[in-house]
Amino acid sequence: MKRIGFFASIVGLGLFASMPSLAAAQATPPAASGALNHAEVGVYGDYLRYEPNTSQIDFVGVGGRLGINMSPHLALEGEINYDFARNYTNTYTTGTSSTTTTTFVTTRLRPLTGLFGPKLQFGTSGPLRAFVTGKLGFINFTESNPNNVSTGTFSSAVSGVGGPGTHLAFYPGGGLEAFAGPFGLRAEVGDEIYLDNGTYNNLRVTFGPTLRF
Repeated sequence: MKRIGFFASIVGLGLFASMPSLAAAQATPPAASGALNHAEVGVYGDYLRYEPNTSQIDFVGVGGRLGINMSPHLALEGEINYDFARNYTNTYTTGTSSTTTTTFVTTRLRPLTGLFGPKLQFGTSGPLRAFVTGKLGFINFTESNPNNVSTGTFSSAVSGVGGPGTHLAFYPGGGLEAFAGPFGLRAEVGDEIYLDNGTYNNLRVTFGPTLRF
């Protein structure tokens, strides 16, 4: 199932790349591209398929990232995201028809992830570019009131980093970015791996706006 989910995400990125609106975007002249190739900042929605054992929890949350370009094709990037809700998908079958419903519910268990590492990017002179990344960091699990998501609960999660709920994390991933001048959209998929008396693989997908300058 992990491989199926991963390949499905790759297909989704391919569809994103083939959108007519992106294909119709005009190429940025090399000089202008260089002027917009110093750094990149963005926010995103985050999906984490958390699989600590035979069970599966679909977390959703938000995050932000900042990248500094060391060269046109190499950036050093840091990011942090906070997953505070769980997605429940139910399918009801009545006779020959079925209905699928999706519900997002805040949860008591909330992962906080921080990652840092290199990002190799290709096609930096045009509006569409691909990239791969490999990052190292942590994932921290905290528990709080499931009905309360605030800056206070996020601050508590940050202050808890380094405690018993914190685990070493690795993240290999890749994706696509599409730009119209300095503004763009970024889609990414990867495997968030953490260590806790064993190795645990977790599908991670992010999508959101980005700004380059």
